[in-house]
Amino acid sequence: MNYVIHRIAVGTSNAMIHCRKVRSPFFSLEFFSMRSPGNLFSSPLLLQHNYQHQQTRSFAYPKTKRKLRLEAKRKKKEGLAAKGIFPNKPDKYIPVDTPVVNAYSQEGRREQNKEANQRTTYKLKKRMIEVQSQEPILRHHMEGLKVSDRVRKLFDLTNASQSEVVQAQKQRGMELFQVREGDTGSSSVQVVAITSRIQQLTQHRNTHKKDKSCKRGLDALYIRRRKLLDYMERKDYDSYRAIVKTLGLARRN
Repeated sequence: MNYVIHRIAVGTSNAMIHCRKVRSPFFSLEFFSMRSPGNLFSSPLLLQHNYQHQQTRSFAYPKTKRKLRLEAKRKKKEGLAAKGIFPNKPDKYIPVDTPVVNAYSQEGRREQNKEANQRTTYKLKKRMIEVQSQEPILRHHMEGLKVSDRVRKLFDLTNASQSEVVQAQKQRGMELFQVREGDTGSSSVQVVAITSRIQQLTQHRNTHKKDKSCKRGLDALYIRRRKLLDYMERKDYDSYRAIVKTLGLARRN
């Protein structure tokens, strides 16, 4: 037990030393006094320390609400298990003792990716032929109407403004990845539309380098396209492969 000096009262010929024993959850706390005649600092009582561990009473901290809740939950689970009632397993649950099946070898994966790329290329070429065989886009949505060649020439894209040309290119790109006719909301179509807008803003920023608001909007479009591509990679990898291969996109870490 350690003795700690609590208070010293110094007189003319002697000194009164008030000491205490330290007690925490592991030590006891006691007070005592002793009188030391003569020189106080030469007394061997101050240099003597007793470090022997004495047996003290056990101290238990009160349990928190979280510990009590977890303990009650564990007891309830053990009681149900004793009765043969077990909780339902979550979706896509894999038992611990399930044997691990090795994945494809690197050569087999390369062959698999090569075949998938060939199928994607074939589908894209077929779809491009279908889109190109359609009637050319005219200004002011005049396609599908029977007009003379002279009037058709007036509505041709060669006489269109830059914004109309960009809109026509965006429409053709969206038609290439449409799931159904008039589709404007699928992930592939949205990626094409965002990429068209990114190209337009990039060209604008190359001309106007001090346009800070354009840079902020461009960064927001990059983030939005990245989120869509991550979603497609998780949910529909074939469409993700096709859109990345067509647009020539690459992930930057």
